[in-house]
Amino acid sequence: MKSAMSDFSVDMAWEARLADEHKQRRNDKRSVFQRDRARILHSAAFRRLQAKTQVLGAEHSEFYRTRLTHSLEVSQIGTGILAQLKEKQPEFRPLLPSTSLMESLCLAHDIGHPPYGHGGEIALNYMMRNDGGFEGNAQTFRILTLLEPYTQHDGMNLARRTLLGLLKYPARIADTHKRLAGSAVCDFRHLKASQWHPAKGIYDDDLTRFDWVLEPLSDNDNALFISLKSEPTDHFHGRTACKSLDCSIMELADDIAYGVHDLEDAIVMGIVNRDQWQEAVASQIAECGDPWLEANIGHLSEQMFGPHYERKDAIGALVNTLLTAIQIEPSVQDGVNRFDDPLLQWNAMLSDTMHRVLDILKRFVSEYVVQKPELQVIEYKGQQLVMELFDAFDADPTRLLPVATRDVWHKDIAEGKSGRRVIADYISAMTDGYAQRLHATMFTGTSQGPWYPIR
Repeated sequence: MKSAMSDFSVDMAWEARLADEHKQRRNDKRSVFQRDRARILHSAAFRRLQAKTQVLGAEHSEFYRTRLTHSLEVSQIGTGILAQLKEKQPEFRPLLPSTSLMESLCLAHDIGHPPYGHGGEIALNYMMRNDGGFEGNAQTFRILTLLEPYTQHDGMNLARRTLLGLLKYPARIADTHKRLAGSAVCDFRHLKASQWHPAKGIYDDDLTRFDWVLEPLSDNDNALFISLKSEPTDHFHGRTACKSLDCSIMELADDIAYGVHDLEDAIVMGIVNRDQWQEAVASQIAECGDPWLEANIGHLSEQMFGPHYERKDAIGALVNTLLTAIQIEPSVQDGVNRFDDPLLQWNAMLSDTMHRVLDILKRFVSEYVVQKPELQVIEYKGQQLVMELFDAFDADPTRLLPVATRDVWHKDIAEGKSGRRVIADYISAMTDGYAQRLHATMFTGTSQGPWYPIR
């Protein structure tokens, strides 16, 4: 196992961009990653997150967290993790990402998610079942490297290290995907969502850009980085085994935001009650093995269901407890750290005890909030709506697609492709409200229209 005294010098190739740039910017003193953060913040894809569902429907209340507010909270937590790591393990400072880089990863991590959350994702994955599938993280990579029109052909043209940090699942979807028994093609209304959860990875259409990101890696590192877990997982599809140090920090921030902040929404809106919390969370945390949490979970529970200011204090305490239990450890497989590049040799990890606590919180949100029938009905509506839109565009694309999208579709067809990836790109960029209005215009007789293409 490599020691903490390993070489922490980071290859300058990680600051390279896919396309050369010759920007005319007077006295621009920003770093590479400050520029990346600005490109993400000012992108149309990022702005559209303000009207996309996180857990609770974006269209039903201005109070609920959306994909955008969630991403902002992930960014705040991610930079908090970064700050405490630099303080707790200063020997890693030369290797740790800059604040701007961490903000870039956290702000962009959900930028590829379609309207209506996982309902929209399942719908598009089903409709793309014969064309490489659909998955939110794969779409994020596609938007950042191709679709967002900051450049003509290279998306936002972000730095290589930024893209590496956003590769939560660095493998081809074709390698991770396995068809679930019973997941036969069926009528929209009879589709079982549990049979169409997407495999994680990168689309075959984007492999050239994926290979460019991994170009600085040695052959050994490349093979290890894209390898799959050998042990069984809770998921039917195969799962990747590795991620970069930067990605590991971002992913922890994302999990904490999901497990704690999304819980806050559910409590405030009355979706979960004190008895459910006590049975599924507090009783388990009371025996988690962490002395501070065991001693304080009763008080935190009182605060969680008390006045707003007390709830905020309890939420902050939980986030802090998790955040300060993170440290950098070797990235090992079979007990051995076999990576050459320092960005892959190390990962940020929660202590075993706090990992269990976070799992308790995430399971609670999933079981008592996300899977609640009232919310699943909304997700099902979005799922059906997205499939009907896709079906219509696929049936007569030259008639129904906006002019700019239609031109891209024609190019796809000229290259011998089906054109469905273009339709998936178009629909996945929609907000919940835009998709609903477009659907009403196309399928509801009382709709007044007109509708306008997204920009």
